[in-house]
Amino acid sequence: MKPPRFAYHDPRSLDEALALLAEHGDDGKALAGGQSLVPLLNFRLAQPEHLIDLNRIGALAGITRRAGRLHIGTMTRQSTLEHSALVRDGWPLLTEALTYVAHAQIRNRGTVGGSVAHADPAAELPVAFNALDARFRVASRRGERTVAAADFFVTHLTTALEADEALVEIEVPPTPAGTGHAFTEYARRHGDFALGGAAALVTVDESGTCTRAALALLAAGPTPARAPEAERALVGAGVDAQAATEAAARATAEIHPTGDIHGSGEYRRDLVEVMVRRAIELANERAVSTREAGRSANGASGG
Repeated sequence: MKPPRFAYHDPRSLDEALALLAEHGDDGKALAGGQSLVPLLNFRLAQPEHLIDLNRIGALAGITRRAGRLHIGTMTRQSTLEHSALVRDGWPLLTEALTYVAHAQIRNRGTVGGSVAHADPAAELPVAFNALDARFRVASRRGERTVAAADFFVTHLTTALEADEALVEIEVPPTPAGTGHAFTEYARRHGDFALGGAAALVTVDESGTCTRAALALLAAGPTPARAPEAERALVGAGVDAQAATEAAARATAEIHPTGDIHGSGEYRRDLVEVMVRRAIELANERAVSTREAGRSANGASGG
């Protein structure tokens, strides 16, 4: 299979890329890692007249921490994020989520921003960023704006990006002390798109009481949706097996996954419920362990 004919553009700066998007955005596509767009081109599911390659714009890549927040350039390779010690220490949910993304060869080429902008609800990074309350900085010749994750993902393969805009940076706030994380998913083979999954963050105080929770569902609908009712149900008590089971049921009560040859919609809903429960239990276990390790360290230093 071959892609349709298109005009290829190779900008060397963000300003040049934004000028091309302003001129050709309605009939063009920005190319990041190409792991999602190129197959669409080959199947002719996407037929842009102009392809604007962002790969030579070095300013769009990089990982930094500023004022406690993680800043990720849109052209940062997924493998770079996966192996970043800064990310592993401060935002381990991202590190764990990336271990499920396709295969190492794909992560070496695929970009963080490309996955986010593609907005596949079965993709791991959009789900993890949604759980982490990430914000997305987008730019055009008209200026810049920042969009919260809750508003960025509109529906299947559709975001709040306008035709002349480019995603330039992802900003992730710090997680509170005493927070545990977990990313769970099920796929028939490693590297396949998951049939269901979840990302969870659970924060506990010194007594083990949950003070904050975040849950995002993978492959459960047209977007990587949060489960606010289930999040609220976890707060105010210790998270035991019953609490996790009840929260998972709340999180999936209103979802309607689309069935296919790999599983019916009912099967997928039940699968997501199991993944949510496991994610909550693991995130809580890690949160409690973090608190206990902190108390042990303080006791040793005080002795």
